Amino acid sequence: MTTFSRSDDLQGAEFVEADLRGARFVGSDLSGVVMRGVQVEGADIDAPWLFDGDGSLRVNGVDVTPYVDAELNRRFPGRAERRAGDPDGLRAAWAELEPTWSATLERAAAMPAGTVEVSVDGEWSFAQTLRHLVMATDMWLGRGVLELEQPFHPLGVVDSGTEGDGFDTSGFAKDTPSYAEVLEARAGRVAMVRDFLAGVTSEELAATRKNPHDPQYPETTLSCLHVILEEEWEHHRYAVRDLDAIEAKSGE
Repeated sequence: MTTFSRSDDLQGAEFVEADLRGARFVGSDLSGVVMRGVQVEGADIDAPWLFDGDGSLRVNGVDVTPYVDAELNRRFPGRAERRAGDPDGLRAAWAELEPTWSATLERAAAMPAGTVEVSVDGEWSFAQTLRHLVMATDMWLGRGVLELEQPFHPLGVVDSGTEGDGFDTSGFAKDTPSYAEVLEARAGRVAMVRDFLAGVTSEELAATRKNPHDPQYPETTLSCLHVILEEEWEHHRYAVRDLDAIEAKSGE
């Protein structure tokens, strides 16, 4: 199988009557791609930034973005509130998110031992997803909003979007922590967000902050909180998707 990586520049490439059956695109920029007369039966697209900005995804001339967004809101009650713009709305959004995750944690706990460490198609395991959300909270609340000098929990997952952002990653865990440790860290960060939202004001939401990845770009407290909510809902969707896949495979 031919593999193309970051070093391969395929911008503007043209594929004519090419056989791409079973091809897999991971972390690739396909914005502006034009496909004509293609067969896409069984194609599976996951684009977490589909709803950002003014972008669209057109299929046979129809922008399907609003339909996808509405369907995800139907499947995941509470997701529609992730862009709340005032203190009460944000508190309500978090209050809906917490029991959703609690139910999914209970589901994972009821599955066979080791399920939380299973990776589906090379994606993060359930435990790694929780560790990533610890990192996301630390990045956008601890570092971005609260501007803590040492915001990062050592078991947070350090990924390509975090490395090289101007802070020392040497303190992060090199060994895989126990799932109990992951749950403890995750519960602490959930409480951290809840406690912050409990007292946040409209004035604080409008306060200017630095983007924790790119400090030269301004953010607001509100935009940082929106990133946290987006991360929570997107990764919950991934977690449910993968738990479904693990259950389906065990039932074969």
